[in-house]
Amino acid sequence: MGSGKTSVGRALSQRLGWGFEDLDQAIERREGRSIAAIFRESGEGEFRRAEEAALRSVLQRLASGAAVIALGGGTFVQPQNSALLAGSGGRTVFLDAGIDELWRRCQETSERPLGSDEQHFRHLYATRRPAYMKASVRVDTSGKDVESVAEEIVEVLGLK
Repeated sequence: MGSGKTSVGRALSQRLGWGFEDLDQAIERREGRSIAAIFRESGEGEFRRAEEAALRSVLQRLASGAAVIALGGGTFVQPQNSALLAGSGGRTVFLDAGIDELWRRCQETSERPLGSDEQHFRHLYATRRPAYMKASVRVDTSGKDVESVAEEIVEVLGLK
């Protein structure tokens, strides 16, 4: 949470001329309600089911062309999602930053069901980080603007 997945994903897709999909928005479209409402009304388990279904759908739809997909903060941590992503042949990028910066960024943005309590936020980061480190590439976003991060990803992945 707060790493810039959506902002950087959009900038990267524009830079490359690729399609872009925000998984959270895909979930909201499929479910007809916000992420916060899914958590509030149905719980995290139902959200994770919806997330996996949306990821399957997005990957199938985008399989024939190059695209950037911005995943939710917990998507990559779920084993079934990691398997889907690995099977897609795509490369994954972990946008990292210091925990204090990530927390600050989350406080500046909209409602986040799992990011409202700082202690819980720090715990989530610590437990999720080992899974994130399995991404194809790690890019530190600390103190960088969106365009700089997108350019760094292009360079690191050799997409120029």
